[in-house]
Amino acid sequence: MSVNVHGIAAIYRFEMARTGRTLLQSIVQPVLITCLYFLVFGSAIGGRMGEIDGVPYGAFIIPGLVMLSLLTESISNASFGIYMPKWAGTIYELLSAPVSWFEAVVGYVGAAATKSVIVGALIMITARFFVPYELEHPVWALLFLLLTAVTFSLFGFVIGVWADSFERLQLVPFLIVTPLTFLGGAFYSTSMLPAPWDTVTLFNPVVYLISGFRWSFYGVSDVSVGISLGMTALFLLLCLGAVWWIFRTGYKLKQ
Repeated sequence: MSVNVHGIAAIYRFEMARTGRTLLQSIVQPVLITCLYFLVFGSAIGGRMGEIDGVPYGAFIIPGLVMLSLLTESISNASFGIYMPKWAGTIYELLSAPVSWFEAVVGYVGAAATKSVIVGALIMITARFFVPYELEHPVWALLFLLLTAVTFSLFGFVIGVWADSFERLQLVPFLIVTPLTFLGGAFYSTSMLPAPWDTVTLFNPVVYLISGFRWSFYGVSDVSVGISLGMTALFLLLCLGAVWWIFRTGYKLKQ
């Protein structure tokens, strides 16, 4: 089975071009918002707090803040990318084009993940102006960054297909994903929680993302890095299954 590389490239270039037209919203805004977190929590509050697992507080929250932006941007980019053709009615041109569901997903999700990784990398670079830190495992950091961006871009793609209004596009990221990120150890170690909350928090999937990403920075984590990687891969497979089912049944695409 041949892959329509030109079709994938066309979708990818179109989505990346949209980033250039909305540069302030797509790239600059999330970086500036994260800078405010670094100023308040890293510099102002972090200087008055002790170390967590041997890591200064200002440096400790960097992986969590990167993940917070990465998850939000991945979902937002992918969901908006597929929702706009539905809203404008151009989705039927995509469905009738000689492009398979796999190729369409690669184009949309690839562009969304690329934009999210760019934001994540810019935040990591910007963080060095506020807090000194070192990457103990840069290859693992890149792996978690890419895997998380692709996984949640797929999740955002599913949300974009499911949503039937602009309000619904914001429902899951702001009411579910953002609270889960704040409660997933972005600003603290889950080992600091009293029983039974230290066990309850393990049902939060974001815990494994932040924990694994933090391990790649400082070699410390709340759960095993193998478990973190496995849970991320499991969620990736679930999202792939959901996307396959959407195109297999035509859910909210051919109606």
